[in-house]
Amino acid sequence: MQDGFIKVASITPRVRVADVAFNVESCLAAIEEAAGNRGAKVVVLPELCITGYTCEDLFWQDALLDAAERGLVSIAARTADVDALLLLGLPVRVAGKLYNCAAVLFRGELLGLVPKRYVPMYNEFYEGRHFVSGPKTVTSVDFGLLGEAPFGTNQLFACDTIPELVVGAEICEDLWVPMPPSNAHAVAGATLICNLSASPALAGKSAYRRQLVAQQSARLICGYVYASAGEGESTTDLVFSGHDLVVENGRVLADSGVFGEGIAVSEIDVLSLAADRRRTSTFEVAPTPEDYKHLTTYFSLEFDGEGEGDDELAIRTPLTRYVDPRPFVPAMDDARAARCEEILSIQAHGLASRLAHTGSDHAVIGISGGLDSTLALLVTVRAFDQLGYDRSGIVAVTMPGFGTTDRTYTNAIELVQSLGADLREISIVDSVLQHFADIGHNQDVHDVVYENAQARERTQILMDVANQVGGMVIGTGDLSELALGWATYNGDQMSMYGVNASVPKTLVRYLVDYCADSYEEQGEDEIAHVLRDVLDTPVSPELLPSAADGSIEQKTEDLVGPYELHDFFLFHVLRHGSGPLKVLRLAERAFGTGTDQEIYDHETIVRWLKVFYRRFFSQQFKRSAMPDGPKVGSVSLSPRGDLRMPSDASSSLWLSELESLDA
Repeated sequence: MQDGFIKVASITPRVRVADVAFNVESCLAAIEEAAGNRGAKVVVLPELCITGYTCEDLFWQDALLDAAERGLVSIAARTADVDALLLLGLPVRVAGKLYNCAAVLFRGELLGLVPKRYVPMYNEFYEGRHFVSGPKTVTSVDFGLLGEAPFGTNQLFACDTIPELVVGAEICEDLWVPMPPSNAHAVAGATLICNLSASPALAGKSAYRRQLVAQQSARLICGYVYASAGEGESTTDLVFSGHDLVVENGRVLADSGVFGEGIAVSEIDVLSLAADRRRTSTFEVAPTPEDYKHLTTYFSLEFDGEGEGDDELAIRTPLTRYVDPRPFVPAMDDARAARCEEILSIQAHGLASRLAHTGSDHAVIGISGGLDSTLALLVTVRAFDQLGYDRSGIVAVTMPGFGTTDRTYTNAIELVQSLGADLREISIVDSVLQHFADIGHNQDVHDVVYENAQARERTQILMDVANQVGGMVIGTGDLSELALGWATYNGDQMSMYGVNASVPKTLVRYLVDYCADSYEEQGEDEIAHVLRDVLDTPVSPELLPSAADGSIEQKTEDLVGPYELHDFFLFHVLRHGSGPLKVLRLAERAFGTGTDQEIYDHETIVRWLKVFYRRFFSQQFKRSAMPDGPKVGSVSLSPRGDLRMPSDASSSLWLSELESLDA
């Protein structure tokens, strides 16, 4: 199964209390919608959906219990050709006791009965009046026409065609207790937890429930499919609003809302979950409870999704889930503003701590009028304000060269002056020309020597000024540049503390924009105006002469590709360990390839993805020698922390996947 995406669904059918015949038909219609029409391979229905959750003392009636068991037999028989794992709820009698169970069906076979472990008896819940707590130990029970079936809470259901898909089940209250059964399920290997629930509607509860499910999936690094009872349940004392959720590692992929459609469908990436677990060493060593002796039952899914040929590995589940084209940037305005403030605080605190530790009250920073140096200056100002230092201790050096334009030069000057830093202007033209003469380089040859000599001259100036004032050189390079090696070794690659080292270019833009808004709100319109013009300026190192009209001739994204693509690649390669073809597929989904909303076509994405892999591997030597800097997000390239990678590793394995597309 290519890419590891499994389509799952939670769905809430309409029920009639104690009308099993009606409920069976309603469950079958729900299964047809989820598995037949939507293509789900795992379908979860609510707790006690075959009878209705609110039958109360009718659960003591054998007529209802007999009908429920016949109803399950009927559903099994009529779903024998459905290629999906089905989980639905009913009451089951075992050895004279009544259990609230999740029945697990696959192609007409009863794979197991998972009883509710924690039966509530508080507030509005009186389940203990009718049901008993399910045993952990798995035994075998006779379920009539469906034969012998495993019974007990400690069961897992593993797909032998997709080893990463292992399903565990829990029922409603099981999730709300201090030690949910899903904890042990996950440690034992479950990557997908299914919760059959009947959670009544209360003011504020749906948001709390959503948060609870998201937190559990994040803690367990798993997918979580939640289906709660809804329309048709008794309203004698409670209202059941229905709530269907599909969540992956803390991220809500689909949410039906309450009193809504009653279905949530999306794709869980089990390969990504498995990769995250391998990377998280504390998950791998988490102990399985001593009393967790479990039974694993296997099932075999078939696939008829996208792809060519009969090879199961070539088949891909069609994607419906949203793939964020800017994974480093929160989509919602409120969340984005809060995230920007948090990141700026991390950067500033990291720098402030380093300054305090060294006893230095001076910082030296090269200001170009571009995005990265602007952000670094803003962070440095915050750090100085936090420490109570005078901003005149910030020595901002602008170093015009052969490619400096009036626009960037003016913005640099105005920004430094507006912020109250100490402005110094040192042209590098004469010193670089002298250097060319010293090494015998023709100044009219605009090659790598021409460009890198300027970058190294600027770094030398900054280092010497730092020695002169007893300060620290603040690095301006960002995460995207580090990933691509878009920096001169021992030039702008080097500093004494790199405040932007784990901030990707796409996020840099939003941070500067956030600062512009903040200054505007404070009445600092001049600073805000400069920041907005910096945002409108093309990204460029300005190492080559400008155009005849004075505009920027050398544009970074024309040379290495769009940063929004490279940041997307970087996130999925490092955060999820995704392979080239999977990254390509996700990028095409995110950027609308082949649709009316297309931003980048297939050929463009492939072209820059190849560039990404080539540069990411070949430029590791620069990252191996990168200076200290604060980590602000889940992706970092620090050789002392997140990325331990040899500088001489080969990219051929990754590139060969992409080259196969041309074969």
